[in-house]
Amino acid sequence: RELLPKDFTVYTYNKEGKLQSEYPDIQDHCHYQGYVEGTLDSVVAVSTCSGLRGLVTIGNITYGIEPMDSSSGSKHILYRLDNVKKEPTTCGVTTEDHEREHTEENHHPSMTQLLRRKRAVLHQTRYVELFIVVDKEKFEDFGKSETEVREHMVQLANFLDSMYIMLNIRIVLVGLEIWKYENIISTDGGAGDVLANFVQWREKNLVLRRRHDSAQFVLKKGFGGTAGMAYVGTVCSKSHAGGINVFGRISIQMFASIMAHELGHNLGMNHDDERVCHCGASSCIMSSGASGSRNFSTCSAEDFEKLTLNKGGSCLLNVPKPDETYSVPYCGNRLVDAGEECDCGSPKECESDPCCEPGTCRLRSGAECAYGDCCKNCQLLPGGTECRASNNECDLPEYCNGTSQFCQPDFTVQNGHLCHNEEAYCYNGICQYYDAQCQDIFGSKAKAAPNICFAEVNSKGDRFGNCGFHGHDYKKCSSWNAMCGKLQCENVKTMPVFGIKPAIIQTPIRGTTCWGVDFQLGSDVPDPGMVNEGTKCDTGKICRHFQCVSASVLNYDCDVERQCHGHGVCNNNRNCHCEAGWAPPYCDTKGYGGSLDNKDTSLRNGLLVFFFLVLPLLIAAALAFAKRDRLKRCCRR
Repeated sequence: RELLPKDFTVYTYNKEGKLQSEYPDIQDHCHYQGYVEGTLDSVVAVSTCSGLRGLVTIGNITYGIEPMDSSSGSKHILYRLDNVKKEPTTCGVTTEDHEREHTEENHHPSMTQLLRRKRAVLHQTRYVELFIVVDKEKFEDFGKSETEVREHMVQLANFLDSMYIMLNIRIVLVGLEIWKYENIISTDGGAGDVLANFVQWREKNLVLRRRHDSAQFVLKKGFGGTAGMAYVGTVCSKSHAGGINVFGRISIQMFASIMAHELGHNLGMNHDDERVCHCGASSCIMSSGASGSRNFSTCSAEDFEKLTLNKGGSCLLNVPKPDETYSVPYCGNRLVDAGEECDCGSPKECESDPCCEPGTCRLRSGAECAYGDCCKNCQLLPGGTECRASNNECDLPEYCNGTSQFCQPDFTVQNGHLCHNEEAYCYNGICQYYDAQCQDIFGSKAKAAPNICFAEVNSKGDRFGNCGFHGHDYKKCSSWNAMCGKLQCENVKTMPVFGIKPAIIQTPIRGTTCWGVDFQLGSDVPDPGMVNEGTKCDTGKICRHFQCVSASVLNYDCDVERQCHGHGVCNNNRNCHCEAGWAPPYCDTKGYGGSLDNKDTSLRNGLLVFFFLVLPLLIAAALAFAKRDRLKRCCRR
């Protein structure tokens, strides 16, 4: 099985540094998923492009298979992934942890049994549109062959999809970029430096070029044992939905677990360490020191559940349309392929689906739809029904349009719009200010500490006060950037509860106790105890990458009074999002609200014009005609 869009794009640069794009016609269908015949609780993901490569999971044990000799596909080796020797990472698990996990292995239920309990929560399929970037050194490691890089990355996407399917998450590789002649960003310094460089480049270049939910950077260079790094809970973000992954001297099967781990961070998953987590195997994908695992734990499922319940990951609900997917279609794969109206899975899974017929993947008699936020009891919800509520003043509500089972794409207020009584800025759909972040961590009574706390604590350049990393060392904050380092709070009445115990430091300064936290999430996860990006750090300035810079970098250009006639705000596509009762594009006529980005509204708005403007005029004309007729009859008498 292969899941690629028809317009799957490969980007490269020529020797002069000019960007080139190619749309390879991949027709060899050599990537498959399935199960071991006659064996329950088994998963197989293999590629037959050049020999047999893949993963076979039976119960709690995962095997890798690959050709013994790259020049011949006749001889293969089959091995247990947990028997492969691997280098420990800097945030690795101790020997005692490995021994304890191994002794408990036979007592755990299988991954399928564990995650089946989460089906009620993870019932709706999510789709991650993934973009992969490969650096120059790794390109050279593949023999400078674009074809080799492409085939390995498609294999990788297939392996990732087979891992995430147990969480009801599908992975769609939408694009690949290969740096053949030089790295477009600097890979000098530590993992944190490279990650920051990558997401900055992604925001300024890749996001504008190709729609995707997360971008992962594949590089050969190591970072002293750190296998990768990514931001937590940032999937769908234009500025931080990314990660870096070290592809050293390991197989593609082993590397798949590394990228699954870093992508898991983007999807809101924290490390399993120091939590009661089970995945039915000796180690789980989100264990900080694990490598080679293909099993997500119950903790990972709960973390992803929290992300979705908190309105995160809304872009994952964008279902790839049948004409956008490139795959070997079959009824029963839980993907709506071309020619299908629905796909509820196997006959057993379809027993609880009243809308979709198993075996035919057609809607049952009388059903208008089978899935989607705008589908209820197999019927389309009326146009104007709210399907995604606003969760704060920088988020925008979305409505059903009455013709589609899908909610409209998630839109937010344009970055740079003033919020919180014009004392803060909207940034990626959230009103960012110090008090709110302190309350998120320390409870509703907490608030930002005085500026002197930020200045003194963040000038130290240690674990509890810094402006990020420079290489492997903490970086001291300059006086003008101190407000963008480690968050400092006061009036703390409760301790944070996050499932992972943070380290807390109290610093007395001039009669005030300054509170800060370090979450110790591992070397591959940026610290959420740092001041949030987009926070107003001074008049007309915001925090970006631990620096207090001009808010003009947000490129806010919306005049709501002139553009939206005071009845709406600009969204993140720079279009007016009108209040209920006003119609796009300029919010100057009656309508249902929303924006031009809410498609299929022209008919609805046309009907509104007819009912609210044309129809009343017709009725008035008819009444006038009737009165005139009666008046004539009276005059004749």
